[in-house]
Amino acid sequence: MTQLFTRSGTPASPFCFGTMQFGSNADQATSQALYAACRDAGINFFDTAWAYTDGKSETYLGQACADELDDVLIATKISFEAPQTRDAIFKSTETSLSRLGMDSVDLMYLHRFDPDTPLEASFEALATLKQQGRIRYVGISNFAAWQVVKACHVAAQFDLKIDALQPMYNLVKRQAEVEILPACRDQHVAVVPYSPLGGGLLTGKYAQGAGGRLKDVDMYTKRYDVTWMHEAAAALPGIAAEHDTQAATLAVAWVAMNPNVAAPIISARSVEQLAPSLAALDFDMSKALYDRLTALTPAPPPATDRLEEA
Repeated sequence: MTQLFTRSGTPASPFCFGTMQFGSNADQATSQALYAACRDAGINFFDTAWAYTDGKSETYLGQACADELDDVLIATKISFEAPQTRDAIFKSTETSLSRLGMDSVDLMYLHRFDPDTPLEASFEALATLKQQGRIRYVGISNFAAWQVVKACHVAAQFDLKIDALQPMYNLVKRQAEVEILPACRDQHVAVVPYSPLGGGLLTGKYAQGAGGRLKDVDMYTKRYDVTWMHEAAAALPGIAAEHDTQAATLAVAWVAMNPNVAAPIISARSVEQLAPSLAALDFDMSKALYDRLTALTPAPPPATDRLEEA
């Protein structure tokens, strides 16, 4: 897969920190503390987006990393709402750079696949921005496997490489294993998956009756409203206790152990909540434990209907 580097030439850390909470559940002081905790743990890869928290996420992240731009890798995403046209991409990029307080951004993602805009228009715009030195790497997010391969082919027409993909991937959302991860391996695209904790489900807190996004946000309720998902999540704390760790640590370490994953995106609304995810950096997961966790959830079916070949 593609190896991403900071401007000073340091490889991107094996975990990325996502700043979607900056400006919402994390105020500016807490956002700064979360950034500092990540840096203390050796994380140099940070992710934000034009769409997050009305721009506060980009603004707070830009302020946090302002004094060490050569030593961190900052990723953001084109406006989710706008069509992925040339003009929209230029406008979105300028807004993001202004919020971040940067002349260029390390990694720029298309936040989604736009079926109404030819990919040629999108990648010609990104190629121009790269030639201008406004972006260093190009990524895509929420693309299906066929869209990944198409994107790689179209981008090549503009002498552009797709460097990274952000898919959803966690212990109860394993569809990426069927085609997305193999496609990225084949096309040498770094996989930077989001939601390793399944919206908090895999922390085990919901099995204990706690509240959170899965109960309060309709999108997350629908995404994880499956009995076997909750049964798998309920089993994690007990297994974690056997290994003197926490369920969240196991969930993040499970994603990170996949050889096709470059860096799972962890996140939190407080330094205390972040600690179990950071602990996964140093958790030595055995193959036996990895297999045990994997067996908690059903493997997704193969891409074809030849089930005898699964």
